[in-house]
Amino acid sequence: MARRQIVLDTETTGIDPKQGHRIIEIGCVELVNRRLTGNNFHVYINPQRKSDEEAIDVHGITNEFLRDKPLFHQIAQEFLDYIRGAELVIHNAPFDVGHMDNEFALLNQGYQKTHDYCQVLDTLKMARDLHPGQKNNLDALCRRYDVDNAKRTLHGALLDSEILADVYLAMTGGQVKLNLNQNKNQGSEQQQKELRRLDSNRPPLVVLQANNDEQLAHEERLNIVNEAGGQCIWRAE
Repeated sequence: MARRQIVLDTETTGIDPKQGHRIIEIGCVELVNRRLTGNNFHVYINPQRKSDEEAIDVHGITNEFLRDKPLFHQIAQEFLDYIRGAELVIHNAPFDVGHMDNEFALLNQGYQKTHDYCQVLDTLKMARDLHPGQKNNLDALCRRYDVDNAKRTLHGALLDSEILADVYLAMTGGQVKLNLNQNKNQGSEQQQKELRRLDSNRPPLVVLQANNDEQLAHEERLNIVNEAGGQCIWRAE
């Protein structure tokens, strides 16, 4: 069965939905079996309130820009249909999920919590487990995994989702390189596991099956090993 993941980010009028803050932008990038599909979701939302100045400094989305944008209730069902059944990949998931749950609750239409529709994977928690004691915000992870974030002068939900998708694939799709001769006195950065990023769009590996003649030849060779008094590990139970 195909594994569908949605890398998601939101921008808001402020930090705490309990203080009346609302979502103003949602950006989503779809991954199916770890491949980008291009089936993305992106919308700006009129929050029906002003954003905090500190929030505008972060995302650059002005109150004037949002005046003619749809209200959340106008995009709610389309958004839910898009994410339903997927695993959401979010950096600092409690923040975004908390705002999403608040928006659906404000509609008073019987919507459930996000966790009732989707699984949620928090890449911030994952990064902290992998790199304890280090900076694990998105910019720091981009530097660590050599992900290009040159266009990220301000936070933006769709751009941040695209960048997080690259970071997530790098964090989870790399190959550990073992250096048995590593100097124990080297710094902590060098002592970390080194991950070699794999292209998520690479062609699948070709698997060649042995034909009947090759299988017979293999069995004959195993018989020779047994007759010579050796223990054939390929036939060990």
